[in-house]
Amino acid sequence: MPLPLYRQHQRLEASGITVSRGTLTNLEQRAGQLLQPVAHEVLNSCLESHTLALDETPSKAGLKCKGKMKKGYFWCFYGDHEEIAFIYSDSRSCDVVEPYLKEFEGVLLTDGYPGYASLCSKYPKITHAECWTHSRRYFVKSEKAEPEATKEALKQIGALYKVEDDIRRQGLEGDALRDYRQQKAKPLVDQFFEWNREQLRRLDLVPSNPLSKALGYVHKREKELQVYLNDPTVAIDTNHLERGLRCIPMGRKNWMFCWTEEGADNVAVCQTLITSCQLAGIDPYKYLVDVLQRISLHPARDIRELIPRLWKEKFGANPLKADLDK
Repeated sequence: MPLPLYRQHQRLEASGITVSRGTLTNLEQRAGQLLQPVAHEVLNSCLESHTLALDETPSKAGLKCKGKMKKGYFWCFYGDHEEIAFIYSDSRSCDVVEPYLKEFEGVLLTDGYPGYASLCSKYPKITHAECWTHSRRYFVKSEKAEPEATKEALKQIGALYKVEDDIRRQGLEGDALRDYRQQKAKPLVDQFFEWNREQLRRLDLVPSNPLSKALGYVHKREKELQVYLNDPTVAIDTNHLERGLRCIPMGRKNWMFCWTEEGADNVAVCQTLITSCQLAGIDPYKYLVDVLQRISLHPARDIRELIPRLWKEKFGANPLKADLDK
């Protein structure tokens, strides 16, 4: 987890390195400014995907009033090339991400936040897919109220994940993956939604029952939950995205909040590059040491060469080193 600046200052001081807090803050801001164009190119690369996963997670940034911080959100994009991009906003409205998706053509994979459905309805070129893990969580919440029905729902959803495990074990891709899902998963999905409709016809279920909420949740999203059956590039859930954005909630336990919204923007830039490095199997330290030295001389027209996955191919074998590492 990243250390807040005041802790970095304490550690430097304990090591005999005297740097003022103001200088450290300015260095962090300057590094964020230098790296921002590279992070923007990671986002552009994500937006060129056929299947784009999107989610948001809350954080605090900026002083609202004395003793209170503003609530904001880090929006997270996960693209086909196993790279991730963060942006920060003080709003959870999908108006934040709409400008980025106006030209997007493909599948948008999300959780059940209604804003995503409203956004996708505006753009016919976007196919909306939703996450089975979030559907499963609704049934888990109904376990105490309806143990038998919940057990059946979880069993059927579990069977879908067993199919995905078989796909991974066999290494299926492309048409072979789609055909396997059609053969093995589609009958299970049809069976699940038929069972779901039967449960909704129960006269003893009141709207306040957690099972009613779970059944209604998946019934409303029946079309979106079946998109993955016909497209081998679409995952059954957004778990890969949630793993990628975990750096924000984990970091939040450490640095708790960003003192300014500018600081939150810098967090978005740094986490875009660090997390994309991790996904590409790159040491983030070696990458950042190289790019921070290279970027001032690198042609602006070729800035995309510095995003982690392409940097690995072009510069990863012989990165620039820090003076302390030589």
